[in-house]
Amino acid sequence: MNFRKTILAVSVSACSGLAMAADKTPTLGEVLKASGVTVSGYIDYSYNDLSTDQGSNTYRSYDTERRGFNLQMVDLSVGYLPASGFGGFGELNYGSDAKTNAAAASSTADYTDVQQAYLQYASGPFTVMAGRYDTLAGAEVIQAPSNANFSRSFLFYTEPAFHTGVRASYAASDALKFTAGVNNGWNVNKKSLKTTVGTPAQSPTGNTLELGVSGTPAKILSLSAAYYNGQESSTPFGTALSKAGTRSLLDLVATINATDALSFVLSYDTGKQQYGATTTGGDAKWNGTAGYANYKFSDMWRVSLRTESFSDKNGAATGTTQKLKETTLTVGYAPASSLELRAEYRKDKSDKDVFTESGSLKKTQNSLGLEALYKF
Repeated sequence: MNFRKTILAVSVSACSGLAMAADKTPTLGEVLKASGVTVSGYIDYSYNDLSTDQGSNTYRSYDTERRGFNLQMVDLSVGYLPASGFGGFGELNYGSDAKTNAAAASSTADYTDVQQAYLQYASGPFTVMAGRYDTLAGAEVIQAPSNANFSRSFLFYTEPAFHTGVRASYAASDALKFTAGVNNGWNVNKKSLKTTVGTPAQSPTGNTLELGVSGTPAKILSLSAAYYNGQESSTPFGTALSKAGTRSLLDLVATINATDALSFVLSYDTGKQQYGATTTGGDAKWNGTAGYANYKFSDMWRVSLRTESFSDKNGAATGTTQKLKETTLTVGYAPASSLELRAEYRKDKSDKDVFTESGSLKKTQNSLGLEALYKF
């Protein structure tokens, strides 16, 4: 009897020990976090209703569906970026947004895309990265959760989205950072894959220089500036032949966090294309300004208003000499920290008949967007 009791006690103790060990077994996420590896991503699903016809030039980057549901993006990021030493980062995309980016990068309409993939070395205030990475330009980014609105601005439509090359940065202090790099140009993996028109077409040669500076001169104020200069292709009016010429872009962004609930953003772009879309084949210029006002009513509710004016003086940025304006109102509802639901109304207007609705040209287009964002 005593022997049986002893066996039973040992068995119970062993099971309890195994249970306690199981409780202490770290999860995969905990293991990765402890090792410095980060894994994150998001799912972006939408319903879009545009007043313009399907296939009409909407000057939208991603929300181009005439009417219907759309898987905008499934994003997965994996990175190991230590404060000192070597690391790497990769960001994979699937969806209609990825298809747009992939087509720009390699002229292939694939629903998958490697948005970012780079190696990095950090030492003190210096960081060097090589590969493909997001642009320095713009107040808006490819990653939907980091934007206040569902749709992207005209400025985003006419800015680069990503680059392939080498970038170095120096953090002079916690409030000031300088960046410089050399890359293959705007939205290309390899310059040999850059789309050109006509035979023989002139492909861009050389590389594009990027310079950036960002800082927080005051607690409520953040400033950034980015400059790009390098060869890109354009097709002057009256020709069917792409010509390679120097393209430059200056981008300025200011963010004011007036209170914990209220913030303002002002973004300005000015660009120039040599051998641009002018009747004489001369330089073409464009510029635009976008302003944002964001207010958070509570942890669950927020609202964002964007207003924008864009002037394409010679048609190099949009393909038409025109002045564009838009106003966008977005309401966000976050029932959980990982989920946000958005509803957006937007009105675009041009001084030219550039939008097609029911087969007729119009100066305006309207859209309603519904978006569900889940972050993990």
